[in-house]
Amino acid sequence: MAINIPVLVGVVPLLKVQSYVVTEGYKSVSIPASSFVQMVGLTSKTIVIEALLVGIERAFRPVLEALAMNTIPGALQVTSFLESFVGIPVVSKNFINLDMQITQLKFTQDTDKRETLSVHIELTNVPRPKKLGGFLPGADIALGIGSAFV
Repeated sequence: MAINIPVLVGVVPLLKVQSYVVTEGYKSVSIPASSFVQMVGLTSKTIVIEALLVGIERAFRPVLEALAMNTIPGALQVTSFLESFVGIPVVSKNFINLDMQITQLKFTQDTDKRETLSVHIELTNVPRPKKLGGFLPGADIALGIGSAFV
């Protein structure tokens, strides 16, 4: 039986992820006086997560809302400060993204499953601060490569 590895959105573990979609957009530019095109880099990255919050996990709803607004109270204020500086980390078995921001949350409850909230989370890439530009850009790539062998 396989172990259920949660998807972490900041400090929130999502144990019942139904889908996890990463979309990356790349920019290309034409080389002057040539018919060649060169890829110049990643221009956009979005993550869409569909998950279920069942039973006591429904208590994560306000925490997700606080992450989206970057207002985590109490002992987690250090985490909130770091997330405002480098973004929200999103960690799954196959992807590690350290610089995301929640752009949309949608919670759905229906009459069939009263103990379950369906959550739809959209995140987008946020630019890193220039102070960290030399050291952080490859951090999520290095972590992703390392996690591929775990």
